[in-house]
Amino acid sequence: MPADSRLLVARIGKPHGLRGEVTVQTHTDDPEARYVPGATYETEAAPGSGVPRALTLRSARLHQKVWLLGFEEIPDRTGAESLRGTRLFLDSEVAAAVEEDDAWYEDELVGLAAVDPHGTVLGEVAGLRTGAAQDQLVLRLEGGAEALIPFVEAIVPEVDIAGGRVVIDAPPGLLELNAD
Repeated sequence: MPADSRLLVARIGKPHGLRGEVTVQTHTDDPEARYVPGATYETEAAPGSGVPRALTLRSARLHQKVWLLGFEEIPDRTGAESLRGTRLFLDSEVAAAVEEDDAWYEDELVGLAAVDPHGTVLGEVAGLRTGAAQDQLVLRLEGGAEALIPFVEAIVPEVDIAGGRVVIDAPPGLLELNAD
């Protein structure tokens, strides 16, 4: 499937237990709708890792605020270990079947210009970090440093995918405070 026709849903972390379950870093606001047994995900993994090109979801459950996924093709912990770092994608047409309001995928955000409310360019969106409490935009600032911006409406009041920009209304000091 072409890269532009797919949406990043999750990134696989460490194995959990002995039956092939893995933890995932979720990249969707509606995991209940995306993690449905029988769903098939395209995978992106390191070359030579032996990860199948597609994985079929066997099980999904929330455990201590972390999603655990099991796949038909992965029966045990050894197989699960080989999945570390693998990214899971859905075809955008399949993903569109469950519409999300005010939700964006990392693939849609990376590369957007970050501007302040007056239109001054601050930098570029370099990534999205998902968290239990809130997500954060990773901005590559004009000077080359990176800053973490809480991805909440009060600070990011506008996301304009078609216009290629996000508006960042950062409180004084936020860009300097979080800059690497």
